[in-house]
Amino acid sequence: MHTIEPFYNWLELYSASDDPQSPLYGAENSETEFTHTIYGYYIHPQWDDIESETLFIKILFADYELGFAVIEFMGEWNDAINNDIMHLKRNIIDPLVQEGIKHFILIGENVFNFHGSDDSYYEEWFEDVEDGWIAAIGFREFVLSEMQSYGLDYYLNSGGALEELPWRTFTPKNLFGIVNSAIQKRLGA
Repeated sequence: MHTIEPFYNWLELYSASDDPQSPLYGAENSETEFTHTIYGYYIHPQWDDIESETLFIKILFADYELGFAVIEFMGEWNDAINNDIMHLKRNIIDPLVQEGIKHFILIGENVFNFHGSDDSYYEEWFEDVEDGWIAAIGFREFVLSEMQSYGLDYYLNSGGALEELPWRTFTPKNLFGIVNSAIQKRLGA
């Protein structure tokens, strides 16, 4: 797991640790020293800590004028034991919402498992962005299936064209436009 790095091709466009509006402003990540583990396995030092034992993130891009953020995930999303959604919501999402972010693109290729609990934090997040949306891209089918079994598909847009989207090939703004268009079509807007 230590070789799985966050997507870095947009680094010249945005760095959360250099963004004063980001909840990760000032965060320092080593290039060589491995400090975080998931179940005893070291992970790449560029992943950011959200105070969860099993879930780490990287805010790949945030645009406060357009009101969107792209967040990549790494590890096991465990709401049942570690209450990962609470850590994500309070430490990352709430500060971003306060800065005007209302569209969230969640990249889940490196989420290896999901354990659900109740949906109250997802419901709160959904209500916080009532004129926006939350999109899940690249999550493994069994992870999405488990999320759906907890009714999270009511709050998270996923599947279909979003699962097949080659997101790395786009600029952040183009990715936002494509995801927004797909979601608007779903909503019939």
